[in-house]
Amino acid sequence: MSTTTEQRAPGRARPWMDLRVLGPIIALIVLIVVGALMNPNFLSYANITNVLARSAFIGIIAVGMTFVITAGGLDLSVGSMAAFIAGLMIMVMNAALPGLGGGLAVILLGIVAALVAGLAAGWINGFLITTMRIEAFIVTLGTMGIYRSLVTWLADGGTLSLDFGLRTALQPLYYGGLFGVSWPIITFAVVAIIGEIVMRRTAFGRYCAAIGSNDTVARYSSVNVGRIRLLTYVGLGLLVGVATIMYVPRLGSASAATGVLWELEAIAAVIIGGTMLKGGFGRVWGSVVGVLILGLIGNILNLTDAVSPYLNGAIQGVIIVLAVILQREGKAGT
Repeated sequence: MSTTTEQRAPGRARPWMDLRVLGPIIALIVLIVVGALMNPNFLSYANITNVLARSAFIGIIAVGMTFVITAGGLDLSVGSMAAFIAGLMIMVMNAALPGLGGGLAVILLGIVAALVAGLAAGWINGFLITTMRIEAFIVTLGTMGIYRSLVTWLADGGTLSLDFGLRTALQPLYYGGLFGVSWPIITFAVVAIIGEIVMRRTAFGRYCAAIGSNDTVARYSSVNVGRIRLLTYVGLGLLVGVATIMYVPRLGSASAATGVLWELEAIAAVIIGGTMLKGGFGRVWGSVVGVLILGLIGNILNLTDAVSPYLNGAIQGVIIVLAVILQREGKAGT
C-alpha cells in the first residue's frame, strides 16, 4: 500500500521537517544572508525594489505556468510570445497615435491589444494540445519559433520602437506606483495572491492537480479534462500579456531579443518552488519564492565579481536539474 505524508508505513519515523516545503524558503534566506555579507548595498531599499520590479515579469508568468505544469502541461513559448505581444502592442499604439493622439485612449488600446493577443496565443496553444491532441512540448516548441520569427519579421530584423511621446506617457506603468512601490511589484503581488487562492480554494485548482496526477481518473470523475487544460493555457497567455504590458514601458521597444530565456526562468521558478514537473501538485507561493531566488542570484552576480553574470542562464539550468532530482528523491522516499 502506498504511503502519503499523512499516512506512513509502521515503523518509519516522520521527518522533523519537509525539505520540499521548507527548502525554497531556506534557500531564499541563505541567499539574502550571503548577499548582505558580500555587498553592503544588497539590502538597500533601492536594490530590493529593483530586484522585485525586474523579477515581476517572470513572476507574473510563473503564476500562470504553475497551473499549466500542475495540470500536466508545459509551455516553452512564453518568452517568444511576450516578444510578439510587445511588438504588436507597440505597432498598434504607433498606428493609432495620429488618429487618437498621445493620450489615455492610445494607452488603453495598446493594453487591450496586448491582453487580446495573449489570450489568443494561449488559446491556440491550448486548442492544439487539447483538441488536436498534439504533445505540449511539440506545440509550444513550434509556437516558440513562430512567435520569435514573427516579431523579427515585423521589426524587419531590427527593433520596433514606441513613439517617444507615447513612451513618456506609458512610463508610469513601470516607474510609477503607490507608496514607493512600483506597479509591476503591485501587479505581481495581486496576481500571486489571486493565483494562490484559485489553486488552494477553488474547484479549478483541485481539478488541475487531479488532471496532472491522473487525467484518466479525473475524466472518470466527471472532470472536463480538455476544458480545464485549455483554460490553463489561456490563463497563462493572459498573464504573459499582463507581464508584457508592464515590460514595454521599461525600454519602449521590442525585438527578437525580447523575452529570451523567459520560459527557462519561469519553469525554473515553478520547479524550485516545489511544483511537480510531471504534474499533480502545484504551489503558487512556492513559485513566488522561486522567482525571488532566481532574481537574487542574478542580483548577487551583478553586485560581485565572484562569478560572471553571463553564467546566470547556466546557473538556472543547473538549478532546474537539481530541483527535478530532489523531487524524484523525495518521491522515492515517501
